[in-house]
Amino acid sequence: MNHTNLQYLLSVLNEEQRKAVVHGDGPVLVLAGAGSGKTRVLIHRIAYLIARGRATPDSIMAVTFTNKAATEMRDRLEKLGGMPLNNCWISTFHSLGARILRREAALLGLESSFNIYDQDDALNCIKLLMEENSAAVKEFPPKAVAYTISNAKNAFIDPQRLDMMANNDLEKYAAIIYQKYEKMLRENNALDFDDLLRLPVILFENHPPVLDYYQQKFEYILVDEYQDTNRSQYYL
Repeated sequence: MNHTNLQYLLSVLNEEQRKAVVHGDGPVLVLAGAGSGKTRVLIHRIAYLIARGRATPDSIMAVTFTNKAATEMRDRLEKLGGMPLNNCWISTFHSLGARILRREAALLGLESSFNIYDQDDALNCIKLLMEENSAAVKEFPPKAVAYTISNAKNAFIDPQRLDMMANNDLEKYAAIIYQKYEKMLRENNALDFDDLLRLPVILFENHPPVLDYYQQKFEYILVDEYQDTNRSQYYL
């Protein structure tokens, strides 16, 4: 990006947006209403960091919530910068987690070719496990059981702890299905969406050199719609 393009990069922003884009090192939080250009600021900041030589594309990570948003972000950034950015990590939280887990699979006893179960796949597995006890299916809706298990995973609670913490019959029963569900995932070389968020955190906690590698690799981490992150996304 030449000097003229760099001037254009900043000229199309208002004063507050420019402040965020040219911010120095250290964290910065952009608070603004819907449609005010927060994503635009994020895209322009990445382009600015690269244009000024403050960062290389492979030292920048940008995370958002949907595949569509990630694709649009990359397309807009490449158009703005006038160059491909294949080495810049722009993805959803789940894609980020999957990428890390495939690279570090052996450390968690996983195969790098693991399958990914979406929410429908997970619910179907839970329904299948619940069908072993027809009375339970009538008493506990499968979606409620799946929701309870998902909440436990996002809170980094394993089946045994969920059983100990259970406050009602649903949580007690969900803990039983949770343990069977985890076994089913392992047998099918599969992870669900919740695993893609929580397992990288567990990986980093148990393997400090791996955490250090990613901390050294990424000089700038930008999160779109940060206010919508849940616990496991925040930890990641």
